[in-house]
Amino acid sequence: MNRPRVLFAGTPEFALASLETLVAGGMAPIAVLTQPDRPAGRGKKLTASPVKKYAISAGIPVLQPTTLRNESVLAELAALKPDVMIVAAYGLILPQDVLDLPTHGCLNVHASLLPRWRGAAPIQAAILNADKTTGISLMSMTAGLDCGPVFLTEAIDIACEETAGGLHDRLAALGGRLLSDNLDAILTGKLVAADQDESLASYAAKIRTADALLDWSLSAEEIGRSVRAYNPAPGAWFMLGDERVKCWRATVADTTVDATGAAAGTVLSADHEGIVIACGRGAISLTTLQRPGKSPVSAREFAATTELRGRSLA
Repeated sequence: MNRPRVLFAGTPEFALASLETLVAGGMAPIAVLTQPDRPAGRGKKLTASPVKKYAISAGIPVLQPTTLRNESVLAELAALKPDVMIVAAYGLILPQDVLDLPTHGCLNVHASLLPRWRGAAPIQAAILNADKTTGISLMSMTAGLDCGPVFLTEAIDIACEETAGGLHDRLAALGGRLLSDNLDAILTGKLVAADQDESLASYAAKIRTADALLDWSLSAEEIGRSVRAYNPAPGAWFMLGDERVKCWRATVADTTVDATGAAAGTVLSADHEGIVIACGRGAISLTTLQRPGKSPVSAREFAATTELRGRSLA
């Protein structure tokens, strides 16, 4: 078939992998939709999204509407005459008028094995819920939340100590490859999408900072998954006095640690091996910590400057 007129919509690093794959395969989009620049960093300077930065460097026109529910925006998109819109972690709702614009509809690169983990945070949800596998789904978009028919999926295993950041990078690369390998087949009708089984659907809501507060009443295994799921953002945290301390690495403590009788949140030990906290079941060893405004340090360095043993963090 002739080179399709691709409109791309995406914002963060996850989307960038798919955009780069399109360009490398000779299917550079006619334009890129990405969210408006946002304040970032300590200075809260307006910062372009990874997708915008790359699009500019590749000479691709960039559009940054604050909403797609606008007649002038719709007219601008219609004038582009797209054959297909490819969406990857864009962040704005696509109204039906936009979904209907491309000749071949809108294709979503989604970071889960649909219908499991529809929604904004499927990577974190997979880790939090101890899933053994996750993957990428290429899905035809409808007005509902990630509920359109699926063209294909590919699964990968989740490593036992994998963080959301590491899993994100692997899934982003997989999404780009699946898009490159299968876009022609989708556009020519060789691949036909199948409806999702609604009875198997689950949802992964957008992550808030408050969600990453460590709950010591949970089991050590659950807390360990929380630390991994919220690394790198927003970062698992707990209060130490009036300080919000982030925990970047943690492991389930050796079963020889006797937490019997200790209330959840009690510091059982603090030495070169880690800072061990009693949990609702078992104990967790915090190994990399970060005070506000400081760099991450090992538990040994942290414990050397703070008296912790016997303190309650609950």
